Formats: sequence, structure tokens, C-alpha cells
Amino acid sequence: MIFWIAGIVGLAIAYLFGATPAGYLAGKLLRGIDIREHGSKSTGATNVLRTLGKWPALVVLLVDVLKGVAAIAFARWFYPWLLALPSVAPPAALDLQTWLPWAVCLAGLAVLLGHSRSIWLNFTGGKSAATGLGVLLAMSWPVGLGAAAAFGVVLAMSRIVSLSSILAALTAIALVCGLEQPLPYRLLVITGSLYVVARHRANIQRLLAGTEPRLGQASSAASQG
Repeated sequence: MIFWIAGIVGLAIAYLFGATPAGYLAGKLLRGIDIREHGSKSTGATNVLRTLGKWPALVVLLVDVLKGVAAIAFARWFYPWLLALPSVAPPAALDLQTWLPWAVCLAGLAVLLGHSRSIWLNFTGGKSAATGLGVLLAMSWPVGLGAAAAFGVVLAMSRIVSLSSILAALTAIALVCGLEQPLPYRLLVITGSLYVVARHRANIQRLLAGTEPRLGQASSAASQG
């Protein structure tokens, strides 16, 4: 019982990594505003760029990516450490090599959920694209770099952040299925990427209607970030 409780605590910590609202804090610290009341009303880096400027957006982007990296790194350290504790009695049939990828998978989902549904912001937040990139880079850097490259190419061609994020998520799915990866990692990337795409529902509607704003184009109704 202690083992499972500690495991849930580990997932809660991963969630709290994601729930740290970097974009919201940037708005409060720099201008005393709630960024959810401006621009796209998202706490993501794109709305920070639109509302606060380039350098705050870059800092928020890096923090959001690092949240995903931190959650995966923490899971890879915490669960082996937990199994090694003499006071914790894991199930006899539990094999660390088999179980750890599943624990990493759950931690990745927890940090994505934390970013988009932050407990500190009444369960609102961003689209989880940047945090998802951090998860990918920490979990499987070839998949992460491939998704980042897809994002950069599409952004350079279209200057539409939401389209770039969606296609990067779909690229991650293709890469993780094409490369040799553990089943839990594949399930994490597929589930997490589809979650990121679902978080862009309003953006997809505007893309289909041809009204989605491009990078640098102000819009009070946009929600790319």
C-alpha cells in the first residue's frame, strides 16, 4: 500500500511541475495583469508574445519546455529510488525494467494535464505544446527533435503557430511509431499528441475558415498559444 501511495505522490509532483503557470506569472510580475484576460486568454508562450513581448515569451517558452523535461527526469529518478527503499514493499512480481517506462508514461501525461489544467488557475492553462516538446526531448530526443523541426519548418512557411503545433504533434506520432520505442512511450506520444491537437479545437475551426491569425498579427479572439 505504501508503494502505491508513494507512486501516486510521484505523479502528483509531475502534475505540479506542469501546473506551474509561467505565462500567468509573467503577466502578473511584468504588468500586473491576468494574461487570461488578454489576447487569446491562454497562458502559453504565443499569447505572452502577443501581450508582453518577445523576451518574456522566450522565457515562458523555455520554462514550459523545461517543465516537461523535469517531469520525465524526475520519474526516471524517483521510481527506481522508491523501489530501492527497504521500508517500501513493492509487489513481488514488479520488475523495474518493465514497469519504469509505464511510470514515465504516466508522469508525461500528468505534466501535460498540469500545464493545461493548472490547479493554481482554476484548472485553466495553455495548450501543452511546449511542455509536450519537453516531454518528447527527455523521453526520446530523436522524436523530440523531429517534432521541433516540423514545427520550425511549418512556422517559417505559414507563420501560424497553431498549425505548426498541430503538425508537430502529428509528426511526433509518426516518428514514435516508425522508430523503435517501448510500447508505453508510443502510447504516451500518441495520447499526448492527440490531446495537444484536441486543445487546438478552436484554432482548427479558424484554420478551416481561413481566419486564424499569423505570428505578429494582433487578434483579441485568437488562441494559438
